[in-house]
Amino acid sequence: MAKKPKIELSGEPEGGAALSPLVGLAREDLIGAVGALLRETAANPATTLKHVNAFNQDVMKIMTGKSELAPDAKDKRFADPAWSFNPFYRAGVQYYLAVQKSTQAWIDDLAFDELERNRARFVSAMIMDALSPTNTLAGNPSAIKRAIDSGGLSLMKGLKNAYDDIMHNDAIVSQVDKRPFKVGENLAVTPGQVVWRTEMMELIQYAPTTDKVHGVPLLTVPPQINKAYINDLTPTKSVVQLQLAAGLQPFLISWRNPQAEHGHWGLEDYVDAVIEAIGVVCAITGSDKVNLAGACSGGITLATILSKMAAMGDHRANSATLMVCVLQPEATDSEVGALVSKNGIELARQRSAKKGILDGASLSRAFAWLRPNDLVWNYVINNYLHGEDPPAFDILYWNNDSTNLPAKLHSDYLDFYETQPFANPGKVKLAGHTVDLKKVDMDLFILAGVTDHITPWKACYRSTQLFGSKNIEFVLSQSGHIQAILNPPGNPKAKFYRSNKKPPADVDRWLGQAEEVAGSWWPFWAEWLKERAGKLVDAPKTLGSKQYPPIEAAPGSYAHG
Repeated sequence: MAKKPKIELSGEPEGGAALSPLVGLAREDLIGAVGALLRETAANPATTLKHVNAFNQDVMKIMTGKSELAPDAKDKRFADPAWSFNPFYRAGVQYYLAVQKSTQAWIDDLAFDELERNRARFVSAMIMDALSPTNTLAGNPSAIKRAIDSGGLSLMKGLKNAYDDIMHNDAIVSQVDKRPFKVGENLAVTPGQVVWRTEMMELIQYAPTTDKVHGVPLLTVPPQINKAYINDLTPTKSVVQLQLAAGLQPFLISWRNPQAEHGHWGLEDYVDAVIEAIGVVCAITGSDKVNLAGACSGGITLATILSKMAAMGDHRANSATLMVCVLQPEATDSEVGALVSKNGIELARQRSAKKGILDGASLSRAFAWLRPNDLVWNYVINNYLHGEDPPAFDILYWNNDSTNLPAKLHSDYLDFYETQPFANPGKVKLAGHTVDLKKVDMDLFILAGVTDHITPWKACYRSTQLFGSKNIEFVLSQSGHIQAILNPPGNPKAKFYRSNKKPPADVDRWLGQAEEVAGSWWPFWAEWLKERAGKLVDAPKTLGSKQYPPIEAAPGSYAHG
C-alpha cells in the first residue's frame, strides 16, 4: 500500500557518474585537481592556517584523551572492538578521522567553483581511503589477531591470494570466489532457444510457462558491457522468469564479446542490428508491435533505436523501459563526473583505438575505483590481510564476467559527453540519423536506483523530460545500480517510489509528490507491461519458426565467450 512521503535518501549516490567508467581517470586530470588545491593553498594561506589550527586542536584532544571523534557505526573497517578499547588503536583512528575532517572542511572553505570543489573532494577522498590504517597489517587489529591465531598461516594465504590475482586476475583484487558458478548449469538456466544468430548477437526466445501469453512480445536490449544473462541470473533472481510468469513473451539479445577485429563496430551497427532483430521477433510471434526494454548502456542504445525508428516512420515499438540509464550526463552529477574532461575523453578514445577494444579488465578497474572502500580496499583486507577467500556471490560472479567494448562504440559513447545528442533534439547526427527524442511518443517506464553509484538517480530522472511521450512512469528503487534491476519480490526491506502524476521538470517537485511503495517494483512493472502487451493468445507450442528455427539451447554460445 502506498504512503506519503517521506523519501529516505540517506543512501544518496555513493559517487559515480554516468559514463565516467568509460572515460577512466586521466593522470593529467588528477594532477590538475591536486594543482588546484596547491594554487588555492598559496593564494589563501589564512584559510589553510585556520584549518591547520583546527586540526592541531583535534590532535591535542586526542593526546589528552578528550577527543570524541569516532568512526561511523556503519563503517565496517573499524568494527573490531580494538578500535574502541585499545588506547593505541583508538588514538590512531581518531587521528585519521581528524585529518579527514580537516581536509573536508578545508576544501569546503576554499574559493572553488562547483566543478573544482567536486574534483578536489574526489581526489582527497581517494587519498584518504588509501591511507586508512585498516589497509595495513600493523594498522589492522583483526588482521594481527588472525595472524597470531593461525600461527602466520593467514599471512601465507594472503600472499598466495595476492600472487594468484597478479598472475590470473589482471592484477585486480578478486571480489568473488568463482568456483561454485557455471553459466548454463546453475546460472542462466531458464529454458529457451537461440532463434537467430549473427556475427554480433544471438537472439534468445524463452519457453512460455503459461497456457496463454500476451500477443505483443517483449525484447530486452542488454548493455554491451558484461553479459546478458544478468536478466536470467538464477531461478530466484530472474527477470525473464518474472516475465514468463506474467504471461509475456520474452526475447533477449545476447551480445558477442567483441575482440580486436571487431573494433570497427559502432553504435550505428548495434542500432541497426537491434532493428533487424525486432523484425525477427515480429516474424516469429506474428505481432506487428514489440515492447522494448534496455538498461545502462543498453538503454542508450535503445533510446537511439527509438529515435531512429521514429525518424524512419517505423511504428513497431509499442512501449519502452529504460533502466538505470543516463541520457544526458553532466559533469556536476557527482565528484567522479567532475573529473571527466576533454583531455580525459580524448586519452580514453586513443587508448581503445590503439587496441581495437576497451578491454573488460580496464572497465572492471574503472568501476571498482568508483567505490574503492567497497570494491577494492574491502577485498584487500579480506583476501590479503585476513587470508580469506572472497565470497561466492552470484551477482559478483556476473559482474566479474566482463566483456570488451569495440573501440568505435567506445568512441561513440564518449561523444555523448561532448555532443549531448538527446538534449539537443534535431541538432546532432548519430547512428545514421538526426537524433530527436521529442518524436518518440510511446509509453515509457524509467527506472533509477537511490544508491546507484554508476548512474546517479537524479541524472536518470532527466530522461523524463527528453521524450515526446505523454505517458511516462518514473520509478525510484531503494537500491544500487545492479540490484535496482535485480530486485525480485521477497526482500522485506525492498521499496520504491513513484507518483501518479506526470514527472515534472523539477526533480525536487517530483520528490515532494512521490509515494513510497513497500516491496519490489517487479510486480508493478509486470502489470504495466501486461497493460501494453495486447490480448491473450495461445502460447506457442514450439520456439522459433519455420523461417527462424532453433539453433541452440539458451543461454547460447555468446554467453560463454
